[in-house]
Amino acid sequence: TVADRINAALSAPGATGFSLKLCPDTNYPISAPIKFASPNQEITTQGFPGLDLSHRATITVNGPINANETGHSTAVDGTCDNCTSVAVQIQGNRAAGSGPIVGGANLEFGGNNQNQVIEWVHSEKPRSWSCLHVAEGPFTCANALIQNNDIGPCGSDVFGRWADGISLSCKGSTVFNNTIIGATDGGIVIFGSPGSWVHGNTVRAGDAMQLGGINLVDYDPWSGDYTGVVVENNQILGGFATSVTNPTTNQGKNPEGAFIKIGIALGPHPWVGDKLGTSLNRGAVVRNNTFQGAFGYAMAAGGVSNFTVSGNIIDADVSFIGSAGPNCSTTDVPAPAPFVFNSSQVFDSSMQQAFVNCDANALLCILPDNDDLWPYVPATKIDPTVSSGSSSPSEAGNAVNLRRHLWPLA
Repeated sequence: TVADRINAALSAPGATGFSLKLCPDTNYPISAPIKFASPNQEITTQGFPGLDLSHRATITVNGPINANETGHSTAVDGTCDNCTSVAVQIQGNRAAGSGPIVGGANLEFGGNNQNQVIEWVHSEKPRSWSCLHVAEGPFTCANALIQNNDIGPCGSDVFGRWADGISLSCKGSTVFNNTIIGATDGGIVIFGSPGSWVHGNTVRAGDAMQLGGINLVDYDPWSGDYTGVVVENNQILGGFATSVTNPTTNQGKNPEGAFIKIGIALGPHPWVGDKLGTSLNRGAVVRNNTFQGAFGYAMAAGGVSNFTVSGNIIDADVSFIGSAGPNCSTTDVPAPAPFVFNSSQVFDSSMQQAFVNCDANALLCILPDNDDLWPYVPATKIDPTVSSGSSSPSEAGNAVNLRRHLWPLA
């Protein structure tokens, strides 16, 4: 099979540092994951760096889907031991309409590795839970560089069918200058990853509701250790109106109800309420991030200690919308607002003064109301890359497409 031939090339004797060059304008259907096997390997489209994005090679995930919702979900696996400095260029392109299966992320990296590079990737619509996962392995993964990637859409906003954009659990890593549009779970989810720097990224709602923009909510697998994590200078874009219905406020409706429920979520309580008891995430710095568009809450905090939150900015083109939905355990959900926290669940932390004390627990149950209005902003003002759909060819490198097939709805 195609996967057999590619894997044979990557695992051949002397393949350390091997660059696998795929043909432009060519589709490569695979029935099993492609697996890196040695240090310093990469997958590219022949012609780097001047190749037009429309001519990138395409890897099509085409393996079986089983009746028990398992099957082929991972396109490229870079988790082999000592697969260091792996540079990967992949694009994902699968039509919407399918439910999740149990399995790995679209792209699986990390593990017992250091200094991996994941760049110029376009990954979209994974069969499973994330578009890109960089795992901690036996807590030895370190110093991954995840930059210049174009991620999304990922998952569905149907309950339980969500998917992340970038899922990071590798310590000391850098996530820089990525654009994530349409992740339905978290745009960037930080699973502890102590010492990591997440900066200069754009996270935007797509055509569906999104749970979180950037999440620092998971206690596992690092037992709440976010020491040295810095999240700064990121742009979080919620939903926008598709047309103006109120010229006075320059607001309108979004037919899909697309917004981000929590722009940046800090600690487990805003996400899962009291399910983790007194567990605390500790040690992160979150500063100088900006918010534009429609949100339930720009930031929500609860279940944290030794956090420093400062300088985060609400743009003029913003709406805070939503109210208690059918999955809320109470109708007494805090009113949508820029910054909310439960002061009894925030310890030894410095929080910018704009935070309002309330019962900021289990906020993901909110849904838009019929009378809610979204801000209307031309796409070119929000993000110039949205209208063009990609970076310029000179910047795009030799990315490889990763295309997925449909499977039946559950």
